[in-house]
Amino acid sequence: MSTATTSVAGGRVQTEVPLALVGPTASGKTEASILLARRLDAEVVLVDAMTVYRGMDVGTAKPSAEERGGVPHHLVDVADPMESFSVARFQALAREALAGIRDRGRTALLVGGSGLYYRAVVDDLEFPGTDPAVRGELLAEAAAIGPHALHRRLTDLDPRAAAAMEPSNARRAVRALEVAALTGRPFSSFARGWDRYPGDRVRAAGIGMPPDVLRARIEARVRRQLEEGLVDEVAGFLDRGFALTASQAIGYHEMAEYLAGRWSLQEAAERIVRRTRALARRQMAWFRRDPRIRWFEAGPEGAAALVEEIEEHYLG
Repeated sequence: MSTATTSVAGGRVQTEVPLALVGPTASGKTEASILLARRLDAEVVLVDAMTVYRGMDVGTAKPSAEERGGVPHHLVDVADPMESFSVARFQALAREALAGIRDRGRTALLVGGSGLYYRAVVDDLEFPGTDPAVRGELLAEAAAIGPHALHRRLTDLDPRAAAAMEPSNARRAVRALEVAALTGRPFSSFARGWDRYPGDRVRAAGIGMPPDVLRARIEARVRRQLEEGLVDEVAGFLDRGFALTASQAIGYHEMAEYLAGRWSLQEAAERIVRRTRALARRQMAWFRRDPRIRWFEAGPEGAAALVEEIEEHYLG
């Protein structure tokens, strides 16, 4: 599947490309990844949109210091919840971490459920920046002339991008026009790498799980998060305020609504479960498109048996 090679020297696994362990939320990636990292003597790079935020521990199911157990973890707690954190910034930090791991002669193990962040690390995807002033002008224009007129303007400038979005979606048209204004390139030109999956960039394993089993695990995890202090964690942030990116994390919005008295605790918990299940479906849709991922079904034997199978995949 790949031109990557694997060697074992002095008990340490060395690979030319990063290894990856991916899958939907609540599928047991954390436990499996730590076991695997110890067996392969690897350093973990978390590819997750929310574990980058300091203090957001319970709600993001972030591996604790005890769980990490001496396994180096990167891209954890690198941003404040009140700041905006983009995939472009994540990409730069992750590549810096990978370079450091290579320089130390170690193997990198990418672990996470964010398909976008995973691909940002392993593939040559471009993420153009943003400019508040330019965006503000375009938003004002959209409000003045309407989304359809803005879409017609985009059609003249970048027909490929315009054809990929609904004419009523002003937000996407604004973004496409903003990128064109800032870079001098059509927005559609930044999408060229999305449908390519070079086999020499990563050696990836995915954890699969029957839907009914995953549903039960999600429900159990939400109950555990409530027991471990999710309400208190969210309450501690409310006085400080969230940046938009951090406030979208599943569990934080729902607990904020509960603390404001708009939802009961049971209703908030049920909404967290529903959003988490929807997230898991989206994650699997992302990963199933990637032919580089070899899938392993998590069974009743537990993480240890699963890790043995995955280890054979990496060393084969």
